[in-house]
Amino acid sequence: MEAAVTSSRAVALAAALALLASSPSPASELPARPAELLAKLRARVASVDARLDGVLGVYVRDLRSGATIEVRPDEAFPTASSIKLAVLHELYRQADEGRIDLSEATRPPVPRVQGGGVLQQLGDRVSLTWRDLAVLMMGWSDNEATNVLVRKVGLDAVNRRLDGLGLAGTRLRRLMMDTTAARRGDENVSTPRELARLAEVVARGDGLSPERAKDQLAVALVADETSPFRRGLPEGTRAVTKPGALEGVRCEAAYVDLPGRPYSAAVMTAYLRRETDGDEAIAEISAALHDTFDRLARGSEYGRLIGAAKQAGPPPR
Repeated sequence: MEAAVTSSRAVALAAALALLASSPSPASELPARPAELLAKLRARVASVDARLDGVLGVYVRDLRSGATIEVRPDEAFPTASSIKLAVLHELYRQADEGRIDLSEATRPPVPRVQGGGVLQQLGDRVSLTWRDLAVLMMGWSDNEATNVLVRKVGLDAVNRRLDGLGLAGTRLRRLMMDTTAARRGDENVSTPRELARLAEVVARGDGLSPERAKDQLAVALVADETSPFRRGLPEGTRAVTKPGALEGVRCEAAYVDLPGRPYSAAVMTAYLRRETDGDEAIAEISAALHDTFDRLARGSEYGRLIGAAKQAGPPPR
């Protein structure tokens, strides 16, 4: 009798398990997971890489989850003006150490290098503070202001600081517009991974006192209107960006303070057949990043998007 009852219970248990196995799982009814949305973002970036007539490097880090998007993340590319982030950080570290007074005025020398900026348009007797020069370097990518700052803090000091930050692949080897140094191979370089990390360092003020970090960020946030990365962001987005341009080269480092989903990025290009294609690639990738991370920031666990989306400008042509 006991054996028959046991057998009956076994049959009932087997039937119940079979019913559960045939029922749809609640998870299967959920929309795509965030990981799948990131996979689509990676595919969008890969599509830009496939279409670009040149060499592309990309490194993006979701600072909430740690997820990354990588295309040649550890290959060296010319940094052009993006290296100015390293100069800014060294200036503020030396100020924090009491070695530089940012409010002290100096008179930039003449003649002044060309290639963009403000100082080349000003008179010989203009006097500016070290902080003023930093603002010109970041917001107007002023090459003479950068050179004055590099001479003040020391080129070797910038590289030692980069070593201390674990950015040994990022090197400041020459002043701005020094074509003689460039011809002999002394190019300013970084990798996408390290350049994105440098943007994080500046945005967060790593190694600085809170007051100094806040002021460094204020200077870094002065928008360079030539930035293709900003074209992919909605107006008013809080972001540290620094573009760079040389012959056959376009690049940009960025830290985007998207509420709930901040991210850092570096997009670097070289061997461009058409330099405007590099700008368009940076803008397109930037727009794709913001579109995805904005949805992740606003999405519930089921994928409902709560809150109005911020609209970026028109898509790159």
